Amino acid sequence: MDKVLVAIMMGSKNDMPVVDETAKLLKDFGVGHELKVLSAHRTPRQTAEYAEALAGRGVKVVICAAGGSAALAGTVSAHTHLPVIGIPLDSMGFNGLDALLSTVQMPPGVPVAGVGVGKPGAKNAALIAVRILALSDASLTRKLEDYAKEQAERILKNL
Repeated sequence: MDKVLVAIMMGSKNDMPVVDETAKLLKDFGVGHELKVLSAHRTPRQTAEYAEALAGRGVKVVICAAGGSAALAGTVSAHTHLPVIGIPLDSMGFNGLDALLSTVQMPPGVPVAGVGVGKPGAKNAALIAVRILALSDASLTRKLEDYAKEQAERILKNL
């Protein structure tokens, strides 16, 4: 898990409880990742520089968690050709609806894949990243198949 394949970004350290769900699942799959706190509004230059350098460092997927206007994912997408997954967060009193709409209403040419709000979305963002990486990694494909089987078994045991 030495090579960083997924960059996980968040607008504030306060987002860590949700982003931890993403990092944990990536770790479970053995996918190298890094965490970075940058804000589209408060550190725009550093955010752009970081995003522009990702592909050259070998990163394959970017996951961005943000609440409110949730501009982080769109800003990152504007500065890289890598796939960007946005996790909307509930941070402004609208139950995450504001962040969800901001995440999915990107203009043509600046794509962001959106997931659900909060921790469920954080887990799905990790799984989407793993699925993207599995397109060129058979061992990750097998891990995804095993993960799906384990989920099914857990559900069936509860019947």
